[in-house]
Amino acid sequence: MNIVLVSDAWYPQINGVVNTLARTREQLEKLGHTVPVISPQGFRTVPMPSYPEIRLALFAGRRVHARLDELKPDAVHIATEGPLGLAARRWCLRNRFPFTTSFHTQFPEYVWLRTRIPLGLSYRLMRWFHGPASTVMVATPTLHERLTKWGFKNLGMWSRGVDTELFRPRQKSFLDGPRPIFLYMGRVAIEKNIKAFLRLDLPGTKYVVGGGPDLEMLKRSYPAVRFTGYKTGIDLAKHVAGADVFVFPSRTDTFGLVIIEALACGVPVAAFPVQGPVDIVLNGVTGWLSENLSKAALDALQIDPSRCREDALKYTWDACTHQFLTHMRTGQSARGGRRTGHRPGRGRAAAAPGLGSGPATISANDSNGSRKRLARLPR
Repeated sequence: MNIVLVSDAWYPQINGVVNTLARTREQLEKLGHTVPVISPQGFRTVPMPSYPEIRLALFAGRRVHARLDELKPDAVHIATEGPLGLAARRWCLRNRFPFTTSFHTQFPEYVWLRTRIPLGLSYRLMRWFHGPASTVMVATPTLHERLTKWGFKNLGMWSRGVDTELFRPRQKSFLDGPRPIFLYMGRVAIEKNIKAFLRLDLPGTKYVVGGGPDLEMLKRSYPAVRFTGYKTGIDLAKHVAGADVFVFPSRTDTFGLVIIEALACGVPVAAFPVQGPVDIVLNGVTGWLSENLSKAALDALQIDPSRCREDALKYTWDACTHQFLTHMRTGQSARGGRRTGHRPGRGRAAAAPGLGSGPATISANDSNGSRKRLARLPR
């Protein structure tokens, strides 16, 4: 198929959304599909307010519509709710062309943290955007349950994978500083709740790997912490593998791709018992989940690293890509007059053929088998 991906998040951005889309595109092309990407590259852009590293395309509608006309897609997937996503949505609705979307980021929660705009208003906008999609793909059962409660009707599962050749156990001596080493990797921004990690009274050394709008402020506030800035590729993998515990303080992530990257390096995880971690971390086996993050971090030091690696091996990009394909609904091209493929069914969490209850569909419970609930945020 000719599957067009539309995303306001793309290179040179470094984040989980870009990584997920790039790896999915790579796997789709290996399967023989053509996957052009409509991204901010080539458009006039402006920095996103309060987040200048993210650039938004300006006056994108006409060019996006012309590009889609030219590409004659068999299927369209809209990954983000930004200007490009809105333009592609309009094209699909105008041409009665079926499309899928994905819910990568809890923007309502992020907006609330920055502006205190009520969650109900933001989720109403999200329902409006995603409502016409044949399937809204979500990464975890917990997010599926949460969005269902917010009135979303057309949800389907699309899990995540990890490059286990890149992210693997390596020499701990790569990182210096007194042991144990507690490390956070990811975007350095308010929504990641990084201060909850930096304020912990822990022995050893704390590392923060990543960049973002709060980096310089946190450097000044926490001079004892090792801030490395952005890292990529093998350099990033070596930093993660060099830690003793990966601390994930976010309460608002939809998945937490960095969690399985840490586990693949044999590094146990300490996190709050919220959406994302509760779907990935096996409590007491591959990490610890607790509202007492300091205790979780210290308890995680006792986790067997080989068990973390073993669990991460279940998360493959190949399985996730096949799951992505089960949601593709092809339609008559706006100009090509052709229809191919099939639609697996609206609004159900379809699993890829042969995956069974593997990582693409499984929900991870804690050691007592109980599902933890997402921490409450004001409505």
